[in-house]
Amino acid sequence: MKFRASYKKYQRFKDENTKHFILLFYALLIGIISGLLGGFFRITLSYVENFRNTLFQSASNSIFFSWLWPIIFAIIGIAISLFLVRKFAPEASGSGVQEIEGALDDIRPMRWKRVLPVKFIASLFSLGSGLLLGREGPTIQLGANIGKMVKDVLGQSSKIENNPLISAGAASGLSSAFNAPFAGIIFVIEEMHGHFKFNFYSVAAIMIGAGTADFIVRLLIGSKPIINMMVFPSPNIYGLWLFIVIGLLCSIIGYIYNKLLIQSLDLFKFTNNIPIIYSAIFIGLIIALIGIFYSDMIGGGYDTITKVLDNSFSLSFLLLLFVIRLLLSFFSYSFGLPGGIFLPMLTLGIILGMLFGITMQPYFPNLISHPGVFAIAGMAGIFSATVRAPLTGLVLAIEMTSNYELILPLIITTVTASVFTTILGNKPIYATLLKRTLDNDKSSRKQKNNII
Repeated sequence: MKFRASYKKYQRFKDENTKHFILLFYALLIGIISGLLGGFFRITLSYVENFRNTLFQSASNSIFFSWLWPIIFAIIGIAISLFLVRKFAPEASGSGVQEIEGALDDIRPMRWKRVLPVKFIASLFSLGSGLLLGREGPTIQLGANIGKMVKDVLGQSSKIENNPLISAGAASGLSSAFNAPFAGIIFVIEEMHGHFKFNFYSVAAIMIGAGTADFIVRLLIGSKPIINMMVFPSPNIYGLWLFIVIGLLCSIIGYIYNKLLIQSLDLFKFTNNIPIIYSAIFIGLIIALIGIFYSDMIGGGYDTITKVLDNSFSLSFLLLLFVIRLLLSFFSYSFGLPGGIFLPMLTLGIILGMLFGITMQPYFPNLISHPGVFAIAGMAGIFSATVRAPLTGLVLAIEMTSNYELILPLIITTVTASVFTTILGNKPIYATLLKRTLDNDKSSRKQKNNII
């Protein structure tokens, strides 16, 4: 009897160790596939965006007839994207982060056979058309669905749950979007903490997935920081109070951003019931016409960020740029097209930070060496206020700019922004989006039952 009991105990530990080894192996595999797909997505998107920029530049320097091509380009891209999402995979709309959180709780389906091709192709068309959407939403959802795919294809016989593999995929997706593996890890732990099943091996899995995906993307694309800017020294310690001020400003902007984003989704909800081509013409005309005259007003924001950091704009134009891009980011997201809100949000943060830095520098010249310091604080602060994930905002800003000397002021900014936006009653944007999705599903089912 003693021998049988000890044997069963030994066998249980052996099975458990085998399961953990398989989990880590699957995480490695998820990281490789996510890195390859994410890298290919970024390379393809860069070609599409370069083609779009060429069209818009030629139109802005030419006669009225040449405007036709960028308008047609935007309309066709948006129409194809809307058609793919509405026809084949509605859950591929938007950023997809809320869908992942729902899948981790087993309350949302994860149909990777549909979502992977639809999200990939539709996102290329929506982002390439000039909408103010980011590539991180698509890569995060692609990575999470790769995690589910690996489980379904290879892990049917194993006792490994979906949760750690989907989480590893989500971390890999964010890592591959921004060359930010640590931000990918922190994002899953912090933002998805209510959904992610935390233990030693699940954390190891997301670390392996994020690190591997980042390694693959760096092999394919390179290791430069996503935002190419100067590396700042530590700011004057007596000027750290300024980062509290910008944190407070970011908390208010974050509160407004979340409220207006949900209101915009409700405002344009009626477009789900009209033909796709009409929606595409409406959206495409607005984006294309603005892009022809002011190309910095449209797109994810990388080119705009570069110009903002180079002080290419006046203070009044920066203010106009902030307001227009804020409104267009709501407009772009509200029609259910695939794309993330990270990059447009970070672009707004950089513009806000530069506005703050340029405005305050004449009054405190000894405390502000360069207004660009506050651009980094702004991107971290707005992210922290909208997502209510200060650690992720801090790490993301540092990894995307390589400004590791700014850890202390960024801690001050992100904590201030997230705490005060919470006091204002602001809820995490992805939790709000998930609740909205579930409510819409319930109302749709009730309508169908009433018809029957």
